[in-house]
Amino acid sequence: MSGALLGRIGAATLTLFVVAAVFAPVLAPYDPTLRTAQPFESPSLAHPLGANDVGQDILSELIFASRLSLTVGIVTACLATVLGVTVGVVSGYLRGPVDGVLMRGVDVILSLPFLPLMIVLTAFLGQNTTNLILVIGLLIWARPARLLRSQVLSVRESGHVQAARAMGATHGYIMVRHILPRITPLVAAQFVRTANVSIMLEASLAFLGLSDPFQKSWGAILFYANARSAFLADAWLWWVLPPGLCIAAVVVSFAFLGYALEERVDPRLRSTRPEGETLKDAETPAPVGGGALQ
Repeated sequence: MSGALLGRIGAATLTLFVVAAVFAPVLAPYDPTLRTAQPFESPSLAHPLGANDVGQDILSELIFASRLSLTVGIVTACLATVLGVTVGVVSGYLRGPVDGVLMRGVDVILSLPFLPLMIVLTAFLGQNTTNLILVIGLLIWARPARLLRSQVLSVRESGHVQAARAMGATHGYIMVRHILPRITPLVAAQFVRTANVSIMLEASLAFLGLSDPFQKSWGAILFYANARSAFLADAWLWWVLPPGLCIAAVVVSFAFLGYALEERVDPRLRSTRPEGETLKDAETPAPVGGGALQ
């Protein structure tokens, strides 16, 4: 399956989730904060995914929870991408002592025990969405920064950048007008990959009970399902499985979209066989002389 097709599938799936999040008040059959069914009620026409331990409609919870999960993923990706682009471009273009200091900072971030540090910081700063976004964003920007720096090191030696430097252009002008446009496709790919990681991390922290207890997300739904012993009864089929599938679907969709973007950035990831050429055509040897004698 080609990267372009995977990208279309990922984009279509993400669009569905974004539409559901935006129009949650319209699409959700019930208010997810109200008791509208019997506790642990099985799925029915009135409640397609049943109810949780207090009688709240799980389908409505899932639809509203997509808002927080997607918001954390996208906002965190924006924060991490801005930090990564700034450090990567400045470090790769200026080189010298600035590059040394910034890259040592990147090395420190990458060498830290990621998951324990994230759990400790989230618990210390407090369980709210803003702190969750800050902790995740400040811990995942380093890898994009290193990847972008390597691309900037190549772009800074190109002819148009050298010409701009020779004509007296300032460093800021060159980085904004000549460096950033050349690395934009790679920035987009890193943004998608970072959003993917952010959604998984938010779900992990929420499952551990470290998210805002007053906000619903897919990870928070799993936390309450585990805390209320849904795994010990048939309730896991409609209380645990749906949010898990939602997380998996969004993560896979971001992965498909990221792969398609990376394929456009790195030609080595593309198939070397021309479009429309079959395997049989590719294996058929060309005639000697190339048809010149005809």
